[in-house]
Amino acid sequence: MGWLVDLVMADRVSEEQRSWNMSRIRGKNTKPELIVRNFLYNHGFRYRIHNKSIPGCPDISNQKYKIAIFVNGCYWHRHGCEKTTTPKSNTEFWENKFSKNIERDRNNHKLLIDSGWNIEIIWECQVSDSDLLEKMAESLKYNY
Repeated sequence: MGWLVDLVMADRVSEEQRSWNMSRIRGKNTKPELIVRNFLYNHGFRYRIHNKSIPGCPDISNQKYKIAIFVNGCYWHRHGCEKTTTPKSNTEFWENKFSKNIERDRNNHKLLIDSGWNIEIIWECQVSDSDLLEKMAESLKYNY
């Protein structure tokens, strides 16, 4: 029975192939981020992207109005939807990595809120929801 467990837990690709696959995952200018940025720009919002002087380096920010928008990937930031899966190999490593991501996000959001920033978090799976984007735009107009 032990060999069956080993077979099920084995990765389907080599370590080199997995490393190459993971290196292709972008952290900036992702499709969901570009969709949100285009939507905001088309609705008259002006912003900076990836401003390193702001805690957490938000994907989209407006320093004048203290608005920070994070476009989070469901997988990396653990949204809880169907895209939030955990790899079957090296599970302990991944769970540790995801926990660190969540803790880092919490700390950065707390720093921003304590500094008077308004934070919006948009999840990758919500980007196609035009109603949600419209509500966000209305919320931002209120703050402008």
